[in-house]
Amino acid sequence: MKRRTFLHSSLALAGTGAAVASLTASADEPGAAGRQFYELRLYHLRRGPQMDLFDKYYRDAAMPALKRAGIAQVGVFSVTVGPDSPTMYVLLVHPSLESLTATPARLHADTEYHEAGAEFINAPATNPSFVRIESSLMMAFEGMPKLEAPSFPGGGKSRLFELRTYESHSLKAHLKKVEMFNRGEISIFRRTGLPPVFFGQTVIGSRLPNLTYMLGFENAEARDKGWSAFIADAEWLKLRTKPGYTDAEIVTNISNALLRPTDYSQI
Repeated sequence: MKRRTFLHSSLALAGTGAAVASLTASADEPGAAGRQFYELRLYHLRRGPQMDLFDKYYRDAAMPALKRAGIAQVGVFSVTVGPDSPTMYVLLVHPSLESLTATPARLHADTEYHEAGAEFINAPATNPSFVRIESSLMMAFEGMPKLEAPSFPGGGKSRLFELRTYESHSLKAHLKKVEMFNRGEISIFRRTGLPPVFFGQTVIGSRLPNLTYMLGFENAEARDKGWSAFIADAEWLKLRTKPGYTDAEIVTNISNALLRPTDYSQI
């Protein structure tokens, strides 16, 4: 009850009352215990010094400070194929809602963080560190409650990550798509060579309702091979035509981005 009261009183001040209601309901639903929460940030940058400043900030200041704050996994990715280049994607893996709410205060109190990231943190309005930041908060699916960081032979120097977002026309349709993944599609992904990194149900963000998931591949060839096997799979062909699970009923739009991890990314 205290957690729920705190979330409603603090976030509603920013005009997010409806999102908070969704968040607290999702966090308290059966089976939610033990699921991670994913904070996905998009840093829109300008080409030139901002890109180097971003890398320096995350490598030397943010990543070590987030670890001290209790965030064990942080992924940082550049866009290979996708809109708005240059954009950097940052994925923070929170073990709980308490981690999400406590992290900003922990960073604010971290002297070492402020010293290492001073150039980025204290940038003036006349020479900002970034153009803008977008963010969303997701709760892990019941069928995949924790992120699975892929491991590839040879260090995975050609690693490629695919980030996909599925939008639905209604909450009912959205939950049906989540159900479809939990009850069959995730297992088909694994079997056909589409290794999932995470699946997240968006509870605060834009273009709601939607879900987002990430796949990890050793290289572009492995991605092509996996998708070819998936779309030809007999179990998938049967599942996608099942009444209630067809795209026409539950998915209105799909967006896709191909990402490369930075050399300091933990994912």
